Amino acid sequence: MILAIDIGNTRIKWGLHDGIGWHARGAVALADAASIALWLPRGHIDRTVIANVAGVSVAESIRAALGEDRGELIWARSLPEQCGVRNGYDDPSQLGVDRWVALIGAYGLHGGSCVVANAGTATTVDVLDESGVFRGGIILPGIELMRRALAHGTAGLTLHAGAITEYPRTTADAIESGCMQAQLGAVERQFAKIAAEPGAICMVSGGAGAPLYEALQLPKRLIGNLVLEGLARIGAKAA
Repeated sequence: MILAIDIGNTRIKWGLHDGIGWHARGAVALADAASIALWLPRGHIDRTVIANVAGVSVAESIRAALGEDRGELIWARSLPEQCGVRNGYDDPSQLGVDRWVALIGAYGLHGGSCVVANAGTATTVDVLDESGVFRGGIILPGIELMRRALAHGTAGLTLHAGAITEYPRTTADAIESGCMQAQLGAVERQFAKIAAEPGAICMVSGGAGAPLYEALQLPKRLIGNLVLEGLARIGAKAA
């Protein structure tokens, strides 16, 4: 059994994988890191694989909370090559570990050309070619961060719930639609780079991934958490 833990900017996501499929998954707030053991499944675990972007203090809280009964502990890190994926960053170690592990998850599921769009606090849009080479990618504020930036950074734009419409006719709808269009445009421009490659697809994931997925008009697949998928793959390879 593999326990996968994805420590993000606002939440900690976890899943229990047997090498074939998921037995359980869940999430807790980052503020609850010290008590995460109360939320995790009990029973035999061969190894625990963790991706952490929340800093050293959170990592130490997680380590202490897990105790000694979670099997071999593996902290994922960005490498030049792993699980069939090659890291195209100028300095592979500088690629965010969440992006790296999501690429591993995407390639394990699809095995070909894809754009990996992870929508959360930030949105990352990364390009993976058919041979598993990460060509590069972009980072932009997530849709909620965009909305809040407009509200906090301007005098006349307050934060009100709006709708995504083709021709917005209220300020709230204009903000909501504009932020979504910015997300879609980023993904579609990245996808255009590989659109002609056989089987190219957009793999969408993250806490804000569902509305992005629904609005995209290109070959696509929605995955609950690509980071967890990648962690499970890393854990299986470590056996």
